[in-house]
Order: sequence, then structure tokens, then C-alpha cells
Amino acid sequence: MKQSHNLKVNIPSKSAYSYDIIIGEDLLARANELVKAHTKAQKFFIVTNETVANLYKSRLNIENSFWLILKDGEEYKNFETLKHIIDSCVKNRLERQDCIIAFGGGVIGDMAGFAAASYMRGVDFIQIPTTLLADVDSSVGGKVAINHEHGKNLIGAFYQPKAVIIDTNVLKTLDLRQLKTGLAEVLKYAFIEKTCGYEKDFGLYDFLKQNRQKIFALDSAIVSELIYMCCTLKACVVNKDETEKGLRAILNLGHTFAHAIENLTNYTVYTHGEAVAAGMKMAFKLSLTKGLIDENYHNTAVSLIDEYDLIPPMQDFDKEKFYDEMFLDKKAQNGKVRFVLPNGLFNVEITSDVNKEEVFEVL
Repeated sequence: MKQSHNLKVNIPSKSAYSYDIIIGEDLLARANELVKAHTKAQKFFIVTNETVANLYKSRLNIENSFWLILKDGEEYKNFETLKHIIDSCVKNRLERQDCIIAFGGGVIGDMAGFAAASYMRGVDFIQIPTTLLADVDSSVGGKVAINHEHGKNLIGAFYQPKAVIIDTNVLKTLDLRQLKTGLAEVLKYAFIEKTCGYEKDFGLYDFLKQNRQKIFALDSAIVSELIYMCCTLKACVVNKDETEKGLRAILNLGHTFAHAIENLTNYTVYTHGEAVAAGMKMAFKLSLTKGLIDENYHNTAVSLIDEYDLIPPMQDFDKEKFYDEMFLDKKAQNGKVRFVLPNGLFNVEITSDVNKEEVFEVL
């Protein structure tokens, strides 16, 4: 029997707005039905990239749709590509009641979503993610953006989709590096699980310890359950804090370091997940230095990251430049860098009480 899950994201600040996340096998074959169950749109603009189009364009058949196929890569997540998307909306006479569909990974989802938020002050938007990273992270929660030369995702909006459709079979065409980049965000949820405040304890850390081989083998039932747990935890956080006024920042464990790594290497050396995994190890080391966690938990957490083999050899960074990059992080406030730091078993806190010398020690 095929494993499937359906859960809701509820946004109280938007007059109890909610949308479905549908997780299951062979959902591309049902995309026409699922899309039309979640929007009244009559015309559909599908934005994807060359890699996804080559693999799956023939399998995503949505009536009355047109396509835009973009180049693949984080380096294209910029103003020029955003203009290209909006120019295509105008050229194809997309109207306010129509719908943009993001069919791809996080880069496509972020850009297509930002275009949807901007074009005619907002058109319907549906996410069909094609990577594990997008499944568990960027497709859920309504963060849409493009990069700026001085920082990742500096220009964007909070714009919720009408639905997120996750076909787990699509993951079978990911290469190992892209699978691992998604697993970095998955491990993040294990380390923040208790702070998310969900009513049920999934025991995600133990699940990851016990099922590593099945996860890498993309066992359908295990992967479906894993995505469901991660999406549930993220939805729990987003339901309480849609626009990252407080709690939602916990989803950025490791990201203050990661965004500096990505920006200093122009997004061309390490994947987002590789940078996040390295950033989480730095965050755990910083927490240990500050006495927020004991050595046992530090070693336990780092060993899980190492077991999943998520980090390639990292280059040496100029510490002053690295520290300066951190101030461009979106969590920075009042001239101080805010960090998400582990402070107990699967708990984290948000703090600005970190000095320059402490950061230098963990780089």
C-alpha cells in the first residue's frame, strides 16, 4: 500500500487562512486534479528549470498551462530572472485570477513564489517541489525571495501558497549530493524538535539514527514519514509565527554561519545543505563554548551529522570577512548578530549574547 499524508498549515494572522500539504507517491499523475482542487484559476503558468523539465515535463500534464524553463542554479536567483518570469506573465496575459506553479527545487520555488506575490499584487501560487530540501523546507511556510549580491534572500516577501504537492517518487532522480543537501535540513528538525512545540514527540533524532540506510535507499514509507514529520514541525512553527517575529527564527539553526559561507563563495562551491550542516556543527561548538549544552549532547549531535556524511572538505575563511558577512543575515537586529543555539536536548534558543572572540573560536 502506498504511503500518503495530508496535513494543513494554518495562518491565524490571515483570517484563519489554511492550505494543504499533500505527500505521497505518483502525485504528478494526479497533478491536474490536485491543482484544480486547490485553486479556482483557469490558466496555469508552470515555472521550472532545465534539469526538472528534461526529467518530468512530459509527466506533469495540467490543462490550460504554459511553461517557462529557466537555467538551473542558485546563481540565477536574481533580479534578472525575476524580470524574466514577470515578462512571461505579461507576454502570456496571465490575469489576477490565474495561478503560478513552482515545479522544482528551492530556487524555483523562491523565485516563482516571489513573482506570484509581486505580479498584479498577488496571484495564486502552488508549490510542486522536486528535491528533499524543498520538500521539507522552502516549499512550506511562504518565504519567497531572490538573492542580492550582498546576501542570500535579502529581497522577498511572505506569500503563502494555495497548496504544496510532494511526490516522493521524484526524489529517486536526485543525485547523492542533492539528497544529502536536503538531509541537512532534516537533521536540523531533529535538533529543534522540542522547541517547535508540537503536541506529539516524534523522536526524530532516534528515527534518523535507526533508519539511515533506508533513508539513503529512499524507502518509500520511511521517506514519506520523514517528510511528514519535518513538514508538521515546520507547520507548527509557521502557524505560531508566520513572519518570523520570534519563534520562526529557530528554523535557522546553523544558517547564520551557512549564509556567510554561501555568500563568501558566491553560492558556487557548497550546496545550501552542506553550508547548513557545517553551520550546525559551528552552532553546537559555540553552544558548548558558552556552556549552554554539555559535552555529551554536543558529541551526540555532531556524531549524527558525521554519520550522514553531509559536509565536504571546507576551505579556510578569513575570520574578519566571515564575521562581517554575518551582519547581513536577516536575523540581525540593532547592529547585533542573532544566533540560534542549542540549549538542551533537542531545544534551541535565539540569542545575541555572542562576542566576536567566541565566533572566531568556532570558525
